[in-house]
Amino acid sequence: MLSKIMKSGLTRRTFLQSTAAAAAASSMPRVALAADKVIKIGFLAPLTGPVAAWGKPGLDGCEIWAERVNAAGGIKLADGDYQVEFVGYDNEYDPAKARTGATKLIREDGVSFIMMLGGDTWPGVQPVADKTGMLFSTLLPSDLSPDTTTLIAPAEVHPIYNVTGVEWLAENKPELKTAVMCAQDDALGLPSVATYLAAFEAAGIEMLDDPLLFDPATTDFAPVVTKLISGNPDIVCLDTCYSDYVHPIAEQLFQQGFKGQIISCTADFYDQMIAKTSEEFMEGFIFQFPDFDDAALNSDQINFADPNGFYAEFNKRFPGQWGAVSWEYASIMDLWKAAAEKAGSAEPDAVAAAMKEGGTGKHAFGDAKWWGTELFGIDNALVGDWPVVAIEGGKATIKEFRSIPAWYDKHGDLLVKHMKAYDQMWDQRG
Repeated sequence: MLSKIMKSGLTRRTFLQSTAAAAAASSMPRVALAADKVIKIGFLAPLTGPVAAWGKPGLDGCEIWAERVNAAGGIKLADGDYQVEFVGYDNEYDPAKARTGATKLIREDGVSFIMMLGGDTWPGVQPVADKTGMLFSTLLPSDLSPDTTTLIAPAEVHPIYNVTGVEWLAENKPELKTAVMCAQDDALGLPSVATYLAAFEAAGIEMLDDPLLFDPATTDFAPVVTKLISGNPDIVCLDTCYSDYVHPIAEQLFQQGFKGQIISCTADFYDQMIAKTSEEFMEGFIFQFPDFDDAALNSDQINFADPNGFYAEFNKRFPGQWGAVSWEYASIMDLWKAAAEKAGSAEPDAVAAAMKEGGTGKHAFGDAKWWGTELFGIDNALVGDWPVVAIEGGKATIKEFRSIPAWYDKHGDLLVKHMKAYDQMWDQRG
């Protein structure tokens, strides 16, 4: 688990240059406003350390979102217009610190909503959510269960969207017949392993070996890659490995002469991978998170305002730091804002009811439905289409939007089978 990394004292920030600036304090208000009426939103995520790539860029994106919303008049509720302010707390991906942070954000800062990465930190926060009734969001639906009634997953449907990449690959490169996979052995890696196994089985792609699970404290990936490609696979799957793993694994694949297909959940800071390997080596690398300057995001189905402008502003302020989560927390705030204005209130229960009314919602990539009972025991995940992204000519390119529900309707039994095999169903998780 990630606690091993923390105890070992490893920082592994090779690819997270901006996180050092976040270390100044554990509680970090990022958007401060002088206004009589202010709604505070909690941002409880790793802002430093090895998982900061899935926290800090999201807070940076929220700063841009808040400035846009406030400039347009703020949040319009029944008793007037409110400016929005984000209050950040660095949980360092530690459950105990996450619990402390949640308590502070609610009791001292008076927030109306708290966004989290989730994963290993959610069990530390759940007792606070249960006691206070605060509405929380996670980027990991695998945190959901029938007991998590105030937890929602309205943006990212990790790891289920990973099936779309495998499905696209099987249809567009049918000559690829075999695969291997590696992942860190933790709450982010294991449900993703089960998902990829289901997707490969559904696509008729043979796994040459069991998934190679490595300790999160691993720093030398040469032997991992040597073992991984020993059977000469057509496809190497990097599961939901953190950036600090994806980068050295890709470099080792390059150095050890792998010529096949690579597929991964994320490819954060892929320009750095290209620099350490080659543009030719990274050509066709499949993952799930687009750059927001992609023309495909200007279609009518997209529910994220001015994605190209958002991307340009983010890169202007935070050069080299665009990644998987840069837009996701802001997208959650789009849904929260619409629900609060619909309810006329920022109270957690009112917002939650308005957000889920009718069983559908405006996901960033199109209309989606609240779903999840089959896998999570509760319909608190917003599920619809998700993009398949490939690196072409050194640039991330959306190849297609694919329906997650359509895949599940055909192959849901396989996903349940593999989730059970890895003890990842809601009723198996402790």
